[in-house]
Amino acid sequence: MRVSEHWQDYELIDSSAGERLERWGDVILIRPDPQVIWHTEKKNPLWKNAHARYLRSSSGGGKWQVYQDIPDSWKIRYRDLTFHVKPMGFKHTGIFPEQAANWDFVSDYIRNSDRELNILNLFGYTGCATVACLKAGARVCHVDASKGMVAWAKENAVSSGVIDRPVRWIVDDCVKFVQREIRRGKRYDGIILDPPSYGRGPSGEIWKLEDNIYSFLELCSQVLSDNAEFVILNSYTTGLSPAVMAYMLRALIERQRGGTVSSDEIGLKAKDSGFVLPCGSTAIWQK
Repeated sequence: MRVSEHWQDYELIDSSAGERLERWGDVILIRPDPQVIWHTEKKNPLWKNAHARYLRSSSGGGKWQVYQDIPDSWKIRYRDLTFHVKPMGFKHTGIFPEQAANWDFVSDYIRNSDRELNILNLFGYTGCATVACLKAGARVCHVDASKGMVAWAKENAVSSGVIDRPVRWIVDDCVKFVQREIRRGKRYDGIILDPPSYGRGPSGEIWKLEDNIYSFLELCSQVLSDNAEFVILNSYTTGLSPAVMAYMLRALIERQRGGTVSSDEIGLKAKDSGFVLPCGSTAIWQK
C-alpha cells in the first residue's frame, strides 16, 4: 500500500467502530468511514473532545454535530501547498488527504521531466492535484462539472501561489469535454482521473463508474500526446479493485504505447494504533 506520510497539518489520529478521528490543522473532526469495521478501544481523549462529528441519518445523508466553534473554512498545508478546508453536507472537507501520495508522484514526475508537460485533470474537484502540478511547473487543464468546486480549486491555487501559472479552469461534463478535445485535436502529456462512483453532469448527465469508466478511458487515450508520460486513475468504488484498474490501463494504453502499469491501494497511517487505513485505489501507466 502507498501511504501519504508528509502532512504538516493533517493527521489520522485513530479509527474505530466505523469512524475516523482526525486533526485538520487545529480542528478535530470525527467522520464516518465504512472501511473501519474493527472495534478497538477508543483511548484517545479527543474522541470525547472533538470540535465536530458527522452523524449519518438512517434515511440517508446526515449532518455535522458541532461541539465547539469552528470556522466556516480554514487553511492547512501539505509541503509547499496550501488548501482550504470546509466541512460539507456529505461528511467531506474538500480534501482527500490520502491522495497526497499521488500529488507527490506527479510533482516528482513533472520536476524531473526535460520539458514542460501539459496535464489534463478530469473530475478535478477542489484542485489539489491541479495545484500540485502547477507548483511543479506543468501547464494544466482542470475540468469539473461543479461550478462551486472549480471556484474552490481557484481559491486553493491562490493560497498556494500558483493562480498566475498556465491553467485553464473548465466547468463542464468531463465526457463531453474530452469528446470536444478529440475533435479539436488537443493533446495532453499526462491525464489524472479521479471519477466519482456516481454523479450527474451540469445538464443532468448520469455517471456510474462501473458502467462508464472503460469507455471513458478509451476516449481519454485519444487525447494523449505522441510523447505522453503518464495516466493516473483513482477509485473509491470497492468493486473496482486495483487489479481491475490496472488491467484497463494495460488493455487501452500499455498495449498501444508500451511503458509500465502499476496499481495499489492508497492509505493513511493512524497515529495511535499504527494501522494503515485503506482509503482507495490508484492505477498508474507511465511511459
